[in-house]
Amino acid sequence: MNNLLNIGVLVSGSGTNLQSIIDACSRGELPGRVACVISNKADAYALERAKKAGIPALHLDHRAYSGREAYDEALVAALREFGVELVVMAGFMRIITQVLLDAFPMAVMNIHPALLPSFPGLHAARQALEYGAKYAGCTVHFVDSGTDTGPIIVQAAVPILEGDTEETLSARIQKEEHRIYPEAVRLFAQGRLSVEGRVVHIG
Repeated sequence: MNNLLNIGVLVSGSGTNLQSIIDACSRGELPGRVACVISNKADAYALERAKKAGIPALHLDHRAYSGREAYDEALVAALREFGVELVVMAGFMRIITQVLLDAFPMAVMNIHPALLPSFPGLHAARQALEYGAKYAGCTVHFVDSGTDTGPIIVQAAVPILEGDTEETLSARIQKEEHRIYPEAVRLFAQGRLSVEGRVVHIG
């Protein structure tokens, strides 16, 4: 397939969302390729997933840099080295700065395990359970300078069942994450997303 979108994935953990995107690319379900995977944690299993798929896997230790901006400058340099056009945050446990956002305007995505704008931040499934919500879910959004506040691309709802724990609910949410994250990347790769204010239009 010609004109494949170069995707750079930022990770800190096991990389199950990374795997869903790698698999979707290998099945030809989206016109893209994962050009590189970068982690701030040397022991992130996501780096192993990348290596198994023949994808360049880089460890950039944030502790080696003077601050968030300096670290993001190094990220930008690495992403550009691999010709990245879309940056996908897949469990990247870092607050990114305007340095990265300015380098990839409306081309940085994140996934959050809640139906934003409800339950932003950490432990979203626990927040939903403690609040007594009847539905949880997940949201793929463009990243802006806030915390989980960027324009929403795709969402999936997950019913909260009687007796759910944070673990059981999170497991069902993660299944939906693995479905909608590749879908959002596919829409971007096909040039079907446009942003007007807070609204993402799908053409």
